[in-house]
Amino acid sequence: MSHILTPTLTPVCVAIAASLLAAAPAASQQELPSEWTLCINEGNVYPPDIAADGCTAVIRSGDRKPRELAVAFTNRGLAYRAQGDLDRALSDYDSAIKLNPNYAVAFNNRGAARRDRGEYDLAIADYTEALRIDSRNAAIMTNRGAAYQDKGDLNRAIADYDQALRIDPTYATALTNRGNAYREQGDLDRAAADYAAATEADPTNAVAFNNRGAVYLVKGDFEHAVVYCTEAIRLNPKYALAFANRGVAWRNRGELDLAIADFGEAIRFNPRLGTAIVNRANVWRDKGEFDRALADYGDAIKLNPRNTFALMSRGLARLRRGELDSSIADFDAALALNPRLADSLYGRGIAKHKKGDLEGADADLAAAKAIRPGIAQEFALSEIQ
Repeated sequence: MSHILTPTLTPVCVAIAASLLAAAPAASQQELPSEWTLCINEGNVYPPDIAADGCTAVIRSGDRKPRELAVAFTNRGLAYRAQGDLDRALSDYDSAIKLNPNYAVAFNNRGAARRDRGEYDLAIADYTEALRIDSRNAAIMTNRGAAYQDKGDLNRAIADYDQALRIDPTYATALTNRGNAYREQGDLDRAAADYAAATEADPTNAVAFNNRGAVYLVKGDFEHAVVYCTEAIRLNPKYALAFANRGVAWRNRGELDLAIADFGEAIRFNPRLGTAIVNRANVWRDKGEFDRALADYGDAIKLNPRNTFALMSRGLARLRRGELDSSIADFDAALALNPRLADSLYGRGIAKHKKGDLEGADADLAAAKAIRPGIAQEFALSEIQ
């Protein structure tokens, strides 16, 4: 079993950031003092700490109009958010809004910071206020849709993406996000169509190519999955999710060494990508290299002790090695987190049967078959019996 990685796209992942950079007021653009140059940070030339220092200099100058100060507070908030300091970012956005209550960018950026904190209702309220001020802004409309999607309200998310695309029919971020929402609803054809449109609208959109590849993975078309994930990697050579998804495609094509190489790259670029670690472990298991497999499972479980995929997979590896007690312990741990994991139930049933606990084995095997009727055939094909 391999997991396919297609996380909900947020605009910060592509060309349009979830937070919008505030431009300096027109009156200040004729000759920008050095602190304005740093604070505006056009093209993100300066690192966030330098941009924040420039904004602080503007704020402390004592000779700025409220509208100019609102810009400085908003851009400093953006810099703080980039540094992971959400408390200071939110404080600056609050200050900007007090100075200019009709500043859509400040409301949008505060919504993005609140979304980062998982405060989705507050984020939606901020995006809604930003849209009251600037109702034709496709980026803000898309950001609100993403917050609804984070909440699990896919219908309202899709409605916002639809509206964003009425404003800008070629807005690749809205197309990609709507594709993700359709995919979560199980509508793979619509998802694929949106991803295709996104790649046509923005041929540099690595996320859209990756997600298009992921749809082909779900459909079992591994050849096309490789093609689109490869294009995503060409556009972004450090794109961990694309490497991980292509690894899944290689594994399903029987190209185990290529799969291991791609999972290795995914882990190199994102050492905390637990799913890639487990998927690589599963390929080591496929190759019969159980020590390497168990090492990877252990690393994934250290990252997240509640990773049921890792616990179940390690249990299966230990079962194939004949380590019955250890495998049962892993299955027990996975089932304690989710009692309806058919693979863990069936694997535990096999382990109990081998230990002579026939009654316990029959109960586990029957429970697994009730959840997934074809599981016995799946295990037979994987040579775990």
